[in-house]
Amino acid sequence: MSDTRRRVKVYTLNEDRQWDDRGTGHVSSTYVERLKGMSLLVRAESDGSLLLESKINPNTAYQKQQDTLIVWSEAENYDLALSFQEKAGCDEIWEKICQVQGKDPSVEVTQDPIDESEEERFEEMPETSNLIDLPTCELSKLEEIADLVTSVLSSPIRREKLALALENEGYIKKLLQLFQTCENLDNTEGLHHLYEIIRGILFLNKATLFEVMFSDECIMDVVGCLEYDPALAQPKRHREFLTKTAKFKEVIPITDSELRQKIHQTYRVQYIQDVILPTPSVFEENFLSTLTSFIFFNKVEIVSMLQEDEKFLSEVFAQLTDDATDDDKRRELVNFFKEFCAFSQTLQPQNRDAFFKTLANLGILPALEIVMGMDDLQVRAAATDIFSYLVEFSPSMVREFVMQEAQQSDDDILLINVVIEQMICDTDPELGGAVQLMGLLRTLIDPENMLATANVRSCTWKAEKSEFLNFFYNHCMHVLTAPLLANTSEDKLEKDAVVGSTKSSTICPDNYQTAQLLALILELLTFCVEHHTYHIKNYIMNKDLLRRVLILMNSKHTFLALCALRFMRRIIGLKDEFYNRYIIKGNLFEPVINALLDNGTRYNLLNSAVIELFEFIRVEDIKSLTSHIVDNFYKELEPIEYVQTFKGLKTKYEQEKDRQNQKLSSVPSILRSNRFRRDARALDEDEELWFNEDEEEEGEAVVPPVEKSKAEDDFPDSYEKFMETKKAKESEDKENLPKRTAVGGFKFTFSHSASAANGANSANSKSVAAQTPPVGSNGSSSKNTNLATTVTATKGSLIGLVDYPDDEEEEEEEDTSPRKRPRLGS
Repeated sequence: MSDTRRRVKVYTLNEDRQWDDRGTGHVSSTYVERLKGMSLLVRAESDGSLLLESKINPNTAYQKQQDTLIVWSEAENYDLALSFQEKAGCDEIWEKICQVQGKDPSVEVTQDPIDESEEERFEEMPETSNLIDLPTCELSKLEEIADLVTSVLSSPIRREKLALALENEGYIKKLLQLFQTCENLDNTEGLHHLYEIIRGILFLNKATLFEVMFSDECIMDVVGCLEYDPALAQPKRHREFLTKTAKFKEVIPITDSELRQKIHQTYRVQYIQDVILPTPSVFEENFLSTLTSFIFFNKVEIVSMLQEDEKFLSEVFAQLTDDATDDDKRRELVNFFKEFCAFSQTLQPQNRDAFFKTLANLGILPALEIVMGMDDLQVRAAATDIFSYLVEFSPSMVREFVMQEAQQSDDDILLINVVIEQMICDTDPELGGAVQLMGLLRTLIDPENMLATANVRSCTWKAEKSEFLNFFYNHCMHVLTAPLLANTSEDKLEKDAVVGSTKSSTICPDNYQTAQLLALILELLTFCVEHHTYHIKNYIMNKDLLRRVLILMNSKHTFLALCALRFMRRIIGLKDEFYNRYIIKGNLFEPVINALLDNGTRYNLLNSAVIELFEFIRVEDIKSLTSHIVDNFYKELEPIEYVQTFKGLKTKYEQEKDRQNQKLSSVPSILRSNRFRRDARALDEDEELWFNEDEEEEGEAVVPPVEKSKAEDDFPDSYEKFMETKKAKESEDKENLPKRTAVGGFKFTFSHSASAANGANSANSKSVAAQTPPVGSNGSSSKNTNLATTVTATKGSLIGLVDYPDDEEEEEEEDTSPRKRPRLGS
């Protein structure tokens, strides 16, 4: 077992005057040849790496604080601290430092810090100048004492000498006795002088003085002195607040008197720093760094002492989860854990890891499930804060818990579903709690976050990602999208239309709070589109989710319409042909274009966002979408001339059409009777037509071959003949398809085919793109080039068409006749 006496934590002071943990290790003092002197070495206890190598310089000022701390400055603006686990180890290293510097180990400071600007002047001072004579501690001398304390603050050397004099003569306790006298005599002038004296002593920034001032015997008198600020007409009542208003509640009785005293002291010192002391000026900002360190190390000690008391924590958890515990008691327990977790942020990473694992083993997550479902808003808010600490520290720990929980519990009581329900049911008009919970959910489902915490459960990141996302989409996604689907359902729309809305598609988000909630849900779904390619794609197709989202384009709340548009923009931004076919089949550009036309000539964010969407399609040259937009909507978009986006789309469309015709005319006549694919991943229109023609052969899996061309860009044999055949086929389909009025009173009457999509999905959840192709009713059906992606299979089920992989090896020689590629059947 390693020697715990030499076990230390290494801290450095950052630019914000906060202590940063550098790790835990074991310290030793040894001669280092490279540094030419005795040095302090700290090696990490985890891997033996070197955490600290510092030469003990004869002129460096080392300070010993609180029996277990050694603090010094390695260079300008670089402060170091060693926090020892045991006092004996601190004493041993302190003796080594004092031995090198030739000092008595009984001193608390080995050197007087010397400011560079005063170093030369200090060396010329006579020996007698090393002492500061303090005036006699009596009422008549208070003004003189106040002037002395105030005058030394600008000089580091004089601050050190004054601190030493105050410490050696027990001067602070004498001053506090004078305070009691002045208060009894209502000596206002003397009380104002004492305020300046005590404030100045705090700014001396000396830990040894803090130990005296913040002791149980003195701290309330120190607070009393600070009540009498000369700038205030009436003194503050800080002591009354600390003794009467602020009550120390022991949720479970604390038997350790030292721990109780440390908690009292820390609270009061924090109050002095945050409430009583004025905000320090630019020249005073470094005067209280030691006070910050004092509070920091106190918190570390409190957390460590509580964590080591397993009986105490076990009792807290037992009462927290006990059904017999009354609401007031449970509220106190939750608030205790909230503050406990806040204090834990002062721990170094290794200890913080052990702290949260202790809480997890004791059952913090099941306990949070209980308290997050309570009606008490304060309890729920505190539980949310605790949950945020856990998610921030270890998302994988939370993910592991909820997946194990899913094997034993119903979906309704899963922790993540409880979190989602709290987000949905937030009663705050501004949804402050919902915003916080949404951020936590995004952290939990972020694959990058899973990458950062790989191997938490002794498995690869890929396995963790796949397993958790499968769980989330199977057990939680339906809870998240429930408000969205409920507010965009056909029943909801019909009811709103009956009410007499000016817009038949005006929906529930007329309620601002509901609109905000739907915007949050859309933000999370947009995040899923960007990061969960496979899972979210299946969900969108199966639920026809994009169509439901685009209904929100009709909301009177522009921010919600923009959220819906952003969702579609992210989908199109993926440039996934699978998504593109889904959009084309569902005619899902219609509500977007209607929103643009309804917006009229107003130049606003909605107008710019819609234009940017079409500009992206033009710049990225997404051919399938360009063709669909020009074929179906160009007549309505043509008058928009304040941007060149739509004319640019028409130009792209015509260039592509000309290019196809040129390539068609260049194909040898002997090859025109065959079918060809333009490239290895896209189907040509003739092949799609051939797929559609086979739909009549129900109950039979037909697997005819697909011919291949020796040239990648070859086309069908006769473009004109092909178009005539396509027109005839689409006219036949148009007669057979059931008519459906567009939802929301859109300007166009293109069939949405939502029922066809839903029917296909219910028949086979894998056929996410299997929908009846829309047929235009405005005379443009002949231009509709939507790609049919279904083949008829056994028992009428629909199978989604898959992309063929590129395979250069299948290229045939010129004298080899092309073979047809077999079709997929069930």
